[in-house]
Amino acid sequence: MRRTLILDENRVSPYTNLSMSMHSEFDIDRDWQPDRRGPVRWILSHASRYKLWMVGMLVGALGNAALAAALPVLTGRAFDVVSARPSDLAGLAQVAGLIVLSQLVRGLALQMMRNLCSETIGQRMERDVRDELYISLAGKSMSFHDSQSTGDLMARATNDVREINMMFNPGVNLVVGSANFLLMPIFIAPTIHLHLILTPLVYLGAYFFLVRSYLSELRPVAEDVRRMFGWMNTRLVEAIEGVETVKGAAQEEREVERFVGAVAGWRDAYLTQADVEARFIPLLLLGLLQAAGFAHSLLLFRSGAIGVGDVISFNGLLLLFGFPTFAAQFAYSRVSSGIASARRILELINARTELGQNEAGYDAPMEGAVVFQDVTFCYDTGEETCQPDAGVTLEQISFRVESGQTVAVVGQTGSGKSTIAKLINRTYDVDGGGVLVDGVDVRDWNLEALRRQISIIEQDIFLFSRTVAENIGFGCPEATREQIEAAARAAQAHEFILGFKEGYETVIGERGVTLSGGQRQRLALARAFLTQPAILILDDATSAIDSETEDRIQRAIERVSQGRTTFLITHRLSQIRWADLIIVMRQGRVAAVGAHEELLETSPAYRNIFTRYER
Repeated sequence: MRRTLILDENRVSPYTNLSMSMHSEFDIDRDWQPDRRGPVRWILSHASRYKLWMVGMLVGALGNAALAAALPVLTGRAFDVVSARPSDLAGLAQVAGLIVLSQLVRGLALQMMRNLCSETIGQRMERDVRDELYISLAGKSMSFHDSQSTGDLMARATNDVREINMMFNPGVNLVVGSANFLLMPIFIAPTIHLHLILTPLVYLGAYFFLVRSYLSELRPVAEDVRRMFGWMNTRLVEAIEGVETVKGAAQEEREVERFVGAVAGWRDAYLTQADVEARFIPLLLLGLLQAAGFAHSLLLFRSGAIGVGDVISFNGLLLLFGFPTFAAQFAYSRVSSGIASARRILELINARTELGQNEAGYDAPMEGAVVFQDVTFCYDTGEETCQPDAGVTLEQISFRVESGQTVAVVGQTGSGKSTIAKLINRTYDVDGGGVLVDGVDVRDWNLEALRRQISIIEQDIFLFSRTVAENIGFGCPEATREQIEAAARAAQAHEFILGFKEGYETVIGERGVTLSGGQRQRLALARAFLTQPAILILDDATSAIDSETEDRIQRAIERVSQGRTTFLITHRLSQIRWADLIIVMRQGRVAAVGAHEELLETSPAYRNIFTRYER
């Protein structure tokens, strides 16, 4: 279903400002926020932070174009000097000196300044956009991430962000530079003869019309290229992440064919863009301009209105149109690709999330009492409301857990056991009813305060490609080495850690692939023990551990759970028996609640589960 941003408009809370629009469940306060109403506005708002560099780029571009225009003007003057007085070497040397000086200043100062400024803007834009996108992705809810392709996210976070940089340098750099080259003949040609402005004006009008048409045709094609690149990257990530499954089923050839198909789709989109770029009509227009300008200047020369030097100067000025015409074919493509990438990035940043930080929410030391009140929840199915036949995960769930109790949640696979854990720490929000911690609805808690005091060890354990010590201390960065080692001992992980060559400084592989399943689970237990949570949730946390190690961990869990609320989502009889309370789940509903002996007598559902586990 589509869960709204404010889940219950009639629920009045002293902690939550319901009128406040929430974008993310995590954010970083900043003095400056970009304009996110559109990709162009967003890009310009980022670029406006570097006004000095923008001015430097504009001044460099203007000066570079002016001194480029000085070259044909001075060359025409040289022809006039030679024509008037062939022996005037001093006058010729003076003009030559001005040419050399102007081009040295142009190349060593103005061009360098323009390129340096545009490169600086591009690199800083890339940095800022990466920061903004990463913060945004970190703040999105799990409902958002569940609906996204990892490969496409990676394509947007890497290649599309890079396109923003390329848009500024060389893209905008060339556009700004070429724009000034377009203006120089308009300003200088009338100083030679007023009629000479006609040819460059006609060309300029036709040029802008054709470029506008070119950009309108290029935009959807560039967007398609970016989209197909994301799709290709999705295929690549799936192939890499699922390589063990692919090899185990001997499906390498079939997966290669699927990836080749994705590459072909991206190639076809790219070739379509290349076809549009190849049909860049201003290139033909440039030849017509030079022919018309040469004919016009010769007519004025024959009439005695201008001299030979003026003919040389004017036709040299027309050559300035060559740079913007040739550069535009590449530069506008870069700009169009950059805007398409900005639109894709902005889609992620602007995507609404259901959870907010609720910084003004309830923030107090947690006791650990948990109450579920008629909770209904289903994962996103595209429906407005949860339907019984549309993937309802939990329906009318109610139970009460007192602070410090140990609770075992049992049931068949798919009965909703793990979902209960995700609702306690607001990984997801309920669709109906409420989850209360210490008598306060979890939606009214400060989200960071809520999650900081709850530790969950899930079935799918994630470890970072960092040292063992950093993985254990992930939830408690300020922990000392002694505290980390104490947590590892409690989780029965200290001995195997010392068996590594680098001990606690050993860097484990991505997702802990270099470790066994039992080792990963013990490191996850140590990480949870270290945070000293008020609520500890173990979601089948000892499934990959041998019986002897499990007994030791069992005793450690018993010690750690003293004085804190502990949820055990498990099928281990040894854990179920010593729980203070057992919640029996069946098809998304609570089938029974009680102690072990009581449920054996009163609950057929529990007896069936217990008998099956016992076997």
